[in-house]
Amino acid sequence: MSNAHRKTVYVAVYDTYADWESGHATAELARGGYQIRTVGLSLDPVTTIGGLHVQPDLAIADVRPEDAALLILTGADLWDSDEGDALLPFARLARTFLDAGVPAAAICGATAGLAREGLLDDRPHTSNVSFYLAATGYKGGEQYVETDAVTDGDLITAGGTEPVAFAREILARLGVYEGEVLDAWYRLFHDSDATAYEILAAAQTEREAAAQ
Repeated sequence: MSNAHRKTVYVAVYDTYADWESGHATAELARGGYQIRTVGLSLDPVTTIGGLHVQPDLAIADVRPEDAALLILTGADLWDSDEGDALLPFARLARTFLDAGVPAAAICGATAGLAREGLLDDRPHTSNVSFYLAATGYKGGEQYVETDAVTDGDLITAGGTEPVAFAREILARLGVYEGEVLDAWYRLFHDSDATAYEILAAAQTEREAAAQ
């Protein structure tokens, strides 16, 4: 089954999950027909940094990359705390996705988790800042790119201040928006460029007509 026919996007959730970092991406993916499912270490509820209580849809042990379109990992205070090792199963899950040829996207602190797992040693990537990842002791410093977000094949990384750029890379990788429409979406939500709205509205009208 090709990625184009896999409609489930898994979003990892854990205590201190940075709830704003995935919002742009999941909103557009859901509007584009993807099913968003939250994944926890267990089915126990978690509390985000923003104080939202989230009941995971399924536990990490039940995730099947072959049924998925994408895995999203966001930042969390836990990634940088003494309890950070508790989240390593999610970094290992990202490895499983990438090994299966399924995209994985990490932003902010989650990139440090991928660095500790060795997933950034040989891939172009970015994060909050280069020395943030250097503190993990990883071997990928020469692969670090000073930019808002990076896509390298099936791996997407971004800094924590760039949730819109993170979403842009995800939407591009899954083909939700392309070309002029993708550029318009980014200009509207990142730059508040009102002229981009007309392009998006026209694209939405075409999408709705094609669905009828």
